Amino acid sequence: MLERDSELWDLFTKKEEYSPDKLDKHNRFSYAISKHKDIFDPAVSKFLLADGSDIKYPEDRKFAVCLTHDIDDIYPPLRHMLVSSLYSIKHLNFNDIKSQTLWIIKGKKHSPYLNFNHIMDIENKYDAKSSFYFITAPKDPLRFRYNIEDIEHELGEVLDNGCEVGLHGGYYAYDSFENIKNEKERLETVLGKRVIGYRNHYLRFKVPDTWELLVKAGFKYDTSFGYADMIGFRNGMCHPFKPYNLDKNETIDILEIPLVIMDGTLFSYSKSFNDAFENAKRLIDTVERYNGVITILWHNNTFSWPAMKYWERLYEKILEYCHSKNAWITSGEEICNWWEKEGKLPIY
Repeated sequence: MLERDSELWDLFTKKEEYSPDKLDKHNRFSYAISKHKDIFDPAVSKFLLADGSDIKYPEDRKFAVCLTHDIDDIYPPLRHMLVSSLYSIKHLNFNDIKSQTLWIIKGKKHSPYLNFNHIMDIENKYDAKSSFYFITAPKDPLRFRYNIEDIEHELGEVLDNGCEVGLHGGYYAYDSFENIKNEKERLETVLGKRVIGYRNHYLRFKVPDTWELLVKAGFKYDTSFGYADMIGFRNGMCHPFKPYNLDKNETIDILEIPLVIMDGTLFSYSKSFNDAFENAKRLIDTVERYNGVITILWHNNTFSWPAMKYWERLYEKILEYCHSKNAWITSGEEICNWWEKEGKLPIY
């Protein structure tokens, strides 16, 4: 039982996040604020496994990869188009200039960021499935994002490929039940099926309140729980878990599949492409060692933004590495359903 070690219990429950001295500009509790700095060590999972837990995955695979994409944009913002054009001119790649600009004339359906089939084609090479989290919020602090009703056909293609459609809660949703509920209902109306998976925009999250709101709204799992300013294990866990509410002294009935690697955070932390891959490998190897689940977030725009072509190369290199280690590479929905039946960690 984890309560036997008070220090690890405080880390697991993120006690320090209940009354933080400060938050970042997006009202997030960040790694820079946290007193726990050994972010590459899944200390809580290690403690739990020492009790003799036997964790299995389909086909006796040693660990799992929860593969995810936040769909922040389906139309390139003006800044993206300008950067892409300058980059393409510099490298004399006029085909990229056309793809980034002519969609405005051809119509929205030709937007380069409607690239879900391209992403799924990459993943299919490695027997991988993923989760796509879509925004339905009407308000955003930066710009209009998109109307989910405009891409009903594309959502169907995601489902037809065996992938998951989840909700990417809007910027203002993480502490508002009404926002979460309305955004979920809007997505479900277009999708024609229940939505069980969630990640909040900008990784805005409040412990334990956001979990409680998601339970009330009917979600089965969340995967927002990672730092925007650091890769690694936010609460020492490299396994899915049911959170614990210290205010109520009870378990929260939602599965958290913690976020470990986000594309932009990985590159910000790393000094080069090779360094980014080595950092990703370090985390993957750690999760494999403890039979865990590593959640990876790669935004869709990075697959079609000429200035970020190397981000796609790194994504595929990470998939290739995980596939070579016989990982179970799948969606949050599949991880959640499996963990509910087979996941056994004696936390409480």
